Amino acid sequence: MKLKLRERVLELEPGGALIMGIVNVGNDSVADSTSLPSLAEQLPFALSQVQAGAQIIDIGVQSGRTDTPPISAEDELERMVPLVRALAERGVLVSVDTWRAAVARGAVEAGAHLINDTSGLADVELAQVAAESGAGLVLMHTRARPKEANFPVYEDVTADVLEFLRERLELAVSHGVAESQLVLDPGPDFAKTPSETIEVLRRISELQAFGRPLLLAVSRKYFIGMLSGRDPEDRLGGTLAAVAHGLDAGAHILRVHDVAVTHEFLTVRQALRESGTPRFHGHSSDERLKWIAPKRL
Repeated sequence: MKLKLRERVLELEPGGALIMGIVNVGNDSVADSTSLPSLAEQLPFALSQVQAGAQIIDIGVQSGRTDTPPISAEDELERMVPLVRALAERGVLVSVDTWRAAVARGAVEAGAHLINDTSGLADVELAQVAAESGAGLVLMHTRARPKEANFPVYEDVTADVLEFLRERLELAVSHGVAESQLVLDPGPDFAKTPSETIEVLRRISELQAFGRPLLLAVSRKYFIGMLSGRDPEDRLGGTLAAVAHGLDAGAHILRVHDVAVTHEFLTVRQALRESGTPRFHGHSSDERLKWIAPKRL
């Protein structure tokens, strides 16, 4: 399966999911208390995620939480663009988490490769930005407007996800976006209760019928907290369980906060599923890989 992100074309294969590292440069994140107020803090953090194994960096300024007001498009652009430009200049694949066409356009002009729209293409101009630039476009299921709480009554929530994404695919293509530019996201926790999110993820493999890459954005999500009883930044175990389920169902891109641990998880998982001699990164002479040093009495 090919994913076209401007001049870059990615070949996505089963079992070879890409890691999308999350970099929040705003101050209202749902699940991340890391503070990155300036480019001097943002750039090293983002590059450390690349070093840890992220193939894509997803930059967001304002989250989807509904207890904080939206900031202006001008403010969003001002905060986002410097990091987009700095990473793009270094050859990093950059995604931008925004539902505003003006912000997406400015980010693409600064070098962004993928528009991660969490509005469900509420503004069709986002599709036009993707069509004109060749940037990738994430189509996410949600029945809520950005920054607004709305929990519809679904007769069958998974059927609604399938119908919605089919409509949005057709809409994007009708505005000139090539199918090879499109990524699908079932929208965990967006306009869904925890139970509904779990129901959708149980049937996420049904989205493979569209023949497009699936973005799995489950890191530290509310449904995991409801299952585990843990606070947002203490949900790594639950996140990895959800990632494993998504991989088995055919997910292609993993949007995560904890890049290094996710990369380690994928490395071991892949080695156990393959045949032949595994690729070792450690050396047999390094006893730290065998056991901890004995305590001196």
